[in-house]
Amino acid sequence: MRRAKPQPIRNKLDLTDRAQVRLIKKRLDLSDAELTAIVGRIGNAIPAISKEAALQKANALSKPADVAASPTIASATAGEQATTEVAATAPTS
Repeated sequence: MRRAKPQPIRNKLDLTDRAQVRLIKKRLDLSDAELTAIVGRIGNAIPAISKEAALQKANALSKPADVAASPTIASATAGEQATTEVAATAPTS
């Protein structure tokens, strides 16, 4: 008698299945370490993994980089200050 092969659960990630892990890593653009960290924190539910990966990407993009003020920005703010000083000292009649 033949027995049916057990079907995997479709919304769970099996970390022992190399093909499944490779596809999830490629689809979510994650490294091995990032994927295992997410699975360790959240669990193996694929929707939860994709949501957490999206949140991590959004947080990484929203953090401003430390950029020094360029001369153009400095001159523009100096020009605005000079304009407000001139307007304040001009007589109104």
